[in-house]
Amino acid sequence: MTFWFTEEMRTTVVAGTDDQLGMPRRYFIALDVDGTLVDHEGAMTDEVRSAAQAVISAGHDVVVATGRSSGATLPVLEQIGLRRGYAVCSNGGVTLRVDPDLPNGFVVVDRVTFDPKPALNALRERLPLAKYALEDDQGRFLATESFQDASFGAIAQSASFEELLGANAVRVVVFSTDSTAEEFGTAVEAIGLHGVTYSVGWTAWLDIAAAGVTKASALELLRRKLGGDPALTVAVGDGRNDIEMLSWAARGVAMGQAPPEVRAAASEVTGSVDDDGAAKVLRSLI
Repeated sequence: MTFWFTEEMRTTVVAGTDDQLGMPRRYFIALDVDGTLVDHEGAMTDEVRSAAQAVISAGHDVVVATGRSSGATLPVLEQIGLRRGYAVCSNGGVTLRVDPDLPNGFVVVDRVTFDPKPALNALRERLPLAKYALEDDQGRFLATESFQDASFGAIAQSASFEELLGANAVRVVVFSTDSTAEEFGTAVEAIGLHGVTYSVGWTAWLDIAAAGVTKASALELLRRKLGGDPALTVAVGDGRNDIEMLSWAARGVAMGQAPPEVRAAASEVTGSVDDDGAAKVLRSLI
């Protein structure tokens, strides 16, 4: 699902107040995590943390939108001080509401699942040596071989490929150790996956979700729920899984280190993650 805005709508998203009413603008801000809020070692700078806390304190709707699963997302919300609000996880497959008054501090308000069998079978035929992992509808990660990643947010349970085929999936991850990112991307394109949404990462890494499910589709549902103005939507990201989100936002900002196709989807480019690019965008909204 992709949402398009005209250039006129994009240019209305600037810091300040509503010229007609004299009221402060309330932005709907979507923030990627890895490569945006944190570097590729998982570290967040004091400047990014402070800027994120400032826009939250100012009363804007801040939503973390990430490929990470919920368990790996919650610590980031804590770091930026997002105690009440929402997070989009698993590239749009799971949406959380966080609130310290809830029994666990959060609740899953939306989870979109799909049958992974057709995609897995097609991938296994073309990529027989790849490693496979799957987030199921219970929040568990099932993985073939010794496959673990920080984005899972949980210890992956060993499972056979056949067990993955029978699961009800929120997210499927495929990782190849015997090909470059370019070779992997070419192989995935050649497979011609149908009935799912997928994105290829920086390395030989593939994320798969249900058809039509992206960060943008989940964010649009939240924007409508919260009554946000489409012209005051802002998104910041750096990966190929952010392309739909950057196109969806009235102000879509690509990080400086983003690949060309991600930069092309954005309305502007900020500094890299090493230059606190996300903080620069957030400061402009206060």
